[in-house]
Amino acid sequence: MTTEETFVERVGRTRRSRYAKHVLLCLVGAVMMYPLAWLVSSSLKPNGLIFTDLSLWPAEWNPGNYADGWTALEHPFSVYLVNSFVIVVLSIIGNLVSCSLAAYGFARLRFTGRKLFFTLMLGTMMLPGHVLLVPQYIVFAKLGWLNTYYPLLVPNFLATNAFYIFLMVQFMRALPKELDDAARIDGCGPFRTFWKVIMPLCLPAFATTAIFTFISVWNEFFGPLLYLTDSELYTVPLALRQFIDSEGQSQWGQMFAMSFLSLAPVVGFFIAGQKYLVKGIATTGLK
Repeated sequence: MTTEETFVERVGRTRRSRYAKHVLLCLVGAVMMYPLAWLVSSSLKPNGLIFTDLSLWPAEWNPGNYADGWTALEHPFSVYLVNSFVIVVLSIIGNLVSCSLAAYGFARLRFTGRKLFFTLMLGTMMLPGHVLLVPQYIVFAKLGWLNTYYPLLVPNFLATNAFYIFLMVQFMRALPKELDDAARIDGCGPFRTFWKVIMPLCLPAFATTAIFTFISVWNEFFGPLLYLTDSELYTVPLALRQFIDSEGQSQWGQMFAMSFLSLAPVVGFFIAGQKYLVKGIATTGLK
C-alpha cells in the first residue's frame, strides 16, 4: 500500500469517526430535548389528553391554556414574573458586588490569616444547606423579616456563596501581578485598583456568576416557600405550584403553558451570556 493510499484511508476513517460522533451527539441532543418538546406539546392539549395522548403532535389543540393560565390564579401571572425578576436582579447585583470584593481580598491582597480564612470559606461549600435552615429562620424571624424579600436578598449582599467567591478568586489569580504594581505606582489604593484595573478584566467571571445566579434564584422553590406567605409576593415556582390541587382537579395544561413561558427568561439570559460563560469557566480551572 502506497503512502498516498494510506493517507486517503486515514482521512476516510477520520471522516467516518467525525460523522459517527455528530450522529451520536444529535441523538443525545434529541433525547435531552424531548422533555421540553413534551412540555410544549402538553401546554397545547386539553387536560384530559395530556397523560393519555403520548404523541408530541396534539390530537386536539387547546392554545387557550396560555390565556387561561395567565389569569387562573389569584393574581395575573405577570405579578409573579415581576417578583422573580426583582429578586433575581437584586441577587445578581448582591453576588457580583460582595463576592467580587471578597475574591479580590483573597486573590490580590496580603493579610494575616488569609489562607486560613480562605480554607474556612471553602469548607462552607461542604456544609449542607439544610443544616442552616432552622438557625437562619430563627434569626430572620427575630428580625421581623418573614413574609418579606429580605431573607432571599440580604445573604447575597454578604458574600455568603463560597462557590462564586472561589470562581472569581481563580480568575483574579490568573491576572498579572504587574497590573497591581503599576496601579500602585500611579497612586491607586486597593479599592481603586480593584475598581479601575481588576474589575474591567473580570467580565467573563462576572458573567458566569450572573448566569449561575439567575438560574439558581429563578428556579429557587424552597426559600420563597419557607419565608413568603402572602400570595402577592410569590415567585414563579410558587405560582406554578398553585396549579396543582391535591384534592381537586389540577390544571395541568395551564401549568405547563406557564412553565414554558417561565423558561423563556432563563433560556434568553443563558444564550446572551453563553460566550462569557464558556470563557469564564475555561479560565478559572473549572473545566
